[in-house]
Formats: sequence, structure tokens, C-alpha cells
Amino acid sequence: MMDKLRAAALWIVLIWGWKRAAVAFLAGALSVLAMAPFNAWPVLLVTFPVMVWLIDGAGAGKWRGVPAAAMSGYWFGLGYFVFGLYWIGYAFLVDAATFAWLMPFAIFGLPAYLALFTAFSFALARLIWPRDVARVIALAACLTIGEWLRGQLLTGFPWNAFGYALAAPLPFAQTASLVGLWGLTFLAVAIFASPAVLIEGASRGRRPWIAPLAALIVLVAMGAFGAIRLSQHPTAVVANVKLRLMQPDLQQDEKFNYSAKAAVMRRYLTLSDRASGPQSTGVRDVNILIWPESAFPFFLTREPDAMAQIAALLPKGTVLITGSVRAPDLPPGTRITRAYNSIYVIDHDGNVLSIYDKLHLVPFGEFLPFQNLMEKVGFEQLTKVQGGFIPGTIRRPLPLPNAPSALPLICYEAVFPADIATQGERPGWIVNLTNDGWFGISTGPYQHLAQARLRAIEQGLPVVRAANTGISAVLDPVGRIVARLGLGVEGVLDSTLPTTIAPTLYARFGDIPAAIMVGAALVFVLLRRRAKRR
Repeated sequence: MMDKLRAAALWIVLIWGWKRAAVAFLAGALSVLAMAPFNAWPVLLVTFPVMVWLIDGAGAGKWRGVPAAAMSGYWFGLGYFVFGLYWIGYAFLVDAATFAWLMPFAIFGLPAYLALFTAFSFALARLIWPRDVARVIALAACLTIGEWLRGQLLTGFPWNAFGYALAAPLPFAQTASLVGLWGLTFLAVAIFASPAVLIEGASRGRRPWIAPLAALIVLVAMGAFGAIRLSQHPTAVVANVKLRLMQPDLQQDEKFNYSAKAAVMRRYLTLSDRASGPQSTGVRDVNILIWPESAFPFFLTREPDAMAQIAALLPKGTVLITGSVRAPDLPPGTRITRAYNSIYVIDHDGNVLSIYDKLHLVPFGEFLPFQNLMEKVGFEQLTKVQGGFIPGTIRRPLPLPNAPSALPLICYEAVFPADIATQGERPGWIVNLTNDGWFGISTGPYQHLAQARLRAIEQGLPVVRAANTGISAVLDPVGRIVARLGLGVEGVLDSTLPTTIAPTLYARFGDIPAAIMVGAALVFVLLRRRAKRR
């Protein structure tokens, strides 16, 4: 068996041309199985060693094999992102008459761009590529750098970073409380690529078992640390705080149709006051009612009848946290062409207690790059807000009466670890309002939930996620799902509010521990290369 595996590894090292591209693409595509909802992370023990062998074989090319390595990385990334992000194409079918022709560009164009970061990582790895077991560490460091850049440049899109492969087994995921997503990414690549050395290196008389053994030890240590941390932090709840998440499962065409205003409000009000059990008295049982992102096909605070209906719904002492498009403050009679994507906190008298405006807007969804130029040639973003949404200016916890303050995140803001960092007051929980209805019944909402869960673990804060079509959930500060409402389901989710725990190492120091790991790895690799040359 081992001989056959070594023969397969050697074949991958030596292949060239379209076969090399096909192997890289297939390995990338299969790697998606490590992400939610499949969470089949052991598949990376097969696909990540392929990356090592592809870079090994690139050395036969010109310019020290850097261009050949980059092309292998590009094809690997393309396979990974096409199959991991196919669901983005669903958004272009919401208004098919306008946007369907762009669907192929979304399904292949975004992956084609994101694959450039994988290509860069492979090229960088090839530049410092050692000949021994240290090449696994080189790959881990360079891919972590590339993934971090993917999360930063051009507003960033760190969706399905490789570190999420270690986020599905909850004990493994606890390591994020120490090193965050980027530290997990480094560990995931180093661990899962290590069998490349065992299979390919044994024939050279080296000690090929060192790297896989070290990887196994690290994985066991992560599991042990996670199990201990989970046992030390059982789910505790905030006294006298009860939540109700309303998941309307509303179709996108209704959410943008002003004529559906009355029907939308009726649905929200009826559903919010629905009894959830034999002893339930509806919304009167809860302190905080939560509605999802951009809940209305109108400007909420400019519709007195809608605000009056909300006030009539809420019993004394209960507040509503809801998403809504918000009009900017303009003189009366001014035509409104731009708006904010916002969160309101509204009390039982219909008063707006606080507002948060989304900071991290979605390219092509909420704004267009070079907005004015692209609108002049006929393009518009999916939300059809002329001029694009207006970004907010600051994120701070929302104060709530008789409850801990909540850090607001709208939609995909939850996938950016750095967006969670706050200065000053530490919130008691994170509230994430989203509308994954753009993406239908697909893998996208499962991936979104998995990423929100890692934010809870990184920060030691509970996360409450209200989604239009699902998946709505309440998670405790170590990532346990306390309550959940499935995808494509209409209903309400009642839950207590988990308490926070002490700030984690990651909450205190951010990405510094991960940067130290990557920096130390690069120094180690460069020293190994220098020693081999002597």
C-alpha cells in the first residue's frame, strides 16, 4: 500500500501540462469537503500533501520553478473557490431578468480573482522551498500569509479560510481562543500537509515520520486543550434575559417590493407573537425581540404606521433589535438616492434607543468599485441602491435596557476577525443580523454560521444570529449551539442569553500570536535552507 502511495506521489511530482493543472484543480475542489456543512476535515490529509508534491515538481521549471508553482497554486485555488463559493451565483437569480447574465461571471470570476492569492502563496513557498521536512512549514507559513492578504485587500474576503477546517470539531476549534483564525490556518496546513513527507520521503533514508508524528502530537494537544476548556466553561445564562429570534423566511422579491409593505409587517407581527409552546404567551415572554437584516421594503422610521405597530406589539420592558435600510439625514423634500444598512434598537414606546450603520459593505452587493463610472455604463449592484450604500463610521456596543450591551454585526461582517475587536467597553454578546436568503438552500448559510461560531470562540463572547431564511442560532462563548432554527424554515426561536467569559488571549492580543508563529516558521525555514547549502 505504501509503495502505491509513493508511486502516486512521484507521479504528481513529475506530471506537467494539463494533467498537472487537472490534479491541482481536483485537489482544491475536494478540499471544500472540509468546510461546512460537510466538515469532512480528514480529506485534507489527502489533498494538502498534493500541494507539497506540486511545489516539489515545480522545481523542474524555469526561474527556480516559481512560475510553475504559481500556476499550480492558481489551479488549486480555482478548484477550491469555484466549488466552495458556487452559491454566490444564486443571488443573481433573485432578479433574473436584470442579473442572470452575470451569474457565470460571479461563479467563475470571483474564484478566478481569489485564486491569485493561492498562486502567490505557492510562488512565495517555492522561493524559500527547502528540500527536507521543513518544506511543510514553509507551505504553512506562505499559505497563511496569502490567506491573510485575501482577507485584507480590496475590502477583503476571507470566506472559507483553510483554518475553518479545524473549526468543526469543537475541541479543536478552541485553539482559536489563543491564535485566532490565522493561527488555525497555519496549524491546519502544517498538520494536514505533513503526510507528504511520510509517503514521499521514506525512500530517501530520512526520518519521514517526524513531521506526521509532530502533527499528530499537535492535533492531540489541541483536542486535549479544547476538551479541558469546554469542561471549564459550561453554558451559563444571564439572569432575567429572554430572547426571541424571528425568522420570517421571506422571499427576496417581497423584501424589495414597497407594495408588499402591509403584508410584510403583518407577517412579522404575527410571527413574532406566535406561541412557541403550551406555556408560551408569545412576545410577552421575552425581553429582547430580534428581527433579521434589512427587514423591510421601506425606510422604517419614515413610516409612522409601522413604528406604531411595533410599539403596539412590544410589551413594556421589551425592546426590538431589527435590521432596516436607513435614510440619511437630509432636508425635507430632498430626493433620497443613497442609504445606510442599519440596525435599530426600538423600545415599547416606539422610541429609537440606538442605531448602528454597517461599516464593511459588500462589493457588488451594496456598492460597486468605481461606483460612478460603472453606473454610467449601465451597471448596478444587486440591491439596486443608486450610488451604493453609505458606510458607517464607527462600531461600538449597543446599550440595552436591563441586558448586557451587544456588539452589532450585519451580514458578512461576522467573517472578519478584526471587525470584532473593540476599544473601551467589552460587550456582553455579539448580535449578528443577516439575510442569507440571497443564496437559497445551499452550503453558503452553513458556512456563514460556522464562521460566526468561530468569532464566539475567538472572543469568548456569545453570538446571537438572526437570519431571514436561516440559519438563526444562539451560541455560547465557547461555540456550543444553545438553540437553532434550520435553513428555509419560518418560525421563532426562543432562548436564554449565554453569559460572556473572561477575554481570551486572542481578544487581548489579536493576530500577534499568529504573526509570531508565521514569523518563527519563516526564520526556521530560512535557517534550514542556509544550513543545507553549507
